Amino acid sequence: MNILISGASGLIGSALRPYLEQKGHQVYLLHRGRKSGRFYWQPDKNTIHLDESIPLDAVINLNGVNIGEKKWSAARKQAIINSRVESTQLLCNALAKRLNPPSVLINASAIGYYGDTGDTAVDENSASGRNFLTDIVKQWEAATEAAQNANIRTVHIRSGIVLAKQGGALAKMLLPFKLGLGGKLGLGTQYMSWISLTDEIRAIEFLLQQEHIFGPVNLTAPNPVTNAQFTQSLGKQLKRPTPFPLPAWFIKMVFGEMGQLLLLDSNRVLPNVLKNNGFKFKDKTIDQALHNLLINNR
Repeated sequence: MNILISGASGLIGSALRPYLEQKGHQVYLLHRGRKSGRFYWQPDKNTIHLDESIPLDAVINLNGVNIGEKKWSAARKQAIINSRVESTQLLCNALAKRLNPPSVLINASAIGYYGDTGDTAVDENSASGRNFLTDIVKQWEAATEAAQNANIRTVHIRSGIVLAKQGGALAKMLLPFKLGLGGKLGLGTQYMSWISLTDEIRAIEFLLQQEHIFGPVNLTAPNPVTNAQFTQSLGKQLKRPTPFPLPAWFIKMVFGEMGQLLLLDSNRVLPNVLKNNGFKFKDKTIDQALHNLLINNR
């Protein structure tokens, strides 16, 4: 397949590109700001160039600023939305206008769609929540309307916490945990829906091939865990104690709304579309995933 990827320099994209190439696919990158080459764009200027001479079978859109990088000011919130919604609309409008549109668009999304689920397990058929993350996801997924209207099979990959040594949430946790300073967040009863980077990129390629799958697909491991269980597992793999819980009041004071939604809210999300269509996870449990990442260095 000829596959175009946007956001290829991020955690997922940088692993996905070589994986797809090893599988025999031809991968093209949608470069940001470069006014030369076959595929480039400047979303903030509403400009995009997609070379019509190169047929595209699939497009994978992973574009979006890091949601947890900075505290959420009003300006930061707008940047988070714009980097997802406006860029997705720009890309989808351009794809819809191609003489030969791609057969499939895989568009990044997030399990934030479901809001705080508490102890309740949810799947792709569950209702949305009501908070800032929910609002982002709804607008983000709606931004693919032009592609769907052009009969491009559109898949919204609602990813959970992607675990990888080289970046993301796990990479930020490793140093304090290795120093024996790790601990649960708040009460630790909130659920974390996670997926290993290995299974994230395997699932994306799986969805490229499954021509009957469209709409939302949860990219999460089949066994979500509480924050306390995750903390215990990470400490066990690193052979370090985890005696220092971070109180909820401190998280809210330092991180504000971002801390509440990203660190304290509960997300118990199941990948039923993947499971029901025969996808086989390599990392089914948190112990297995962390062992493979930290001990086997996979």
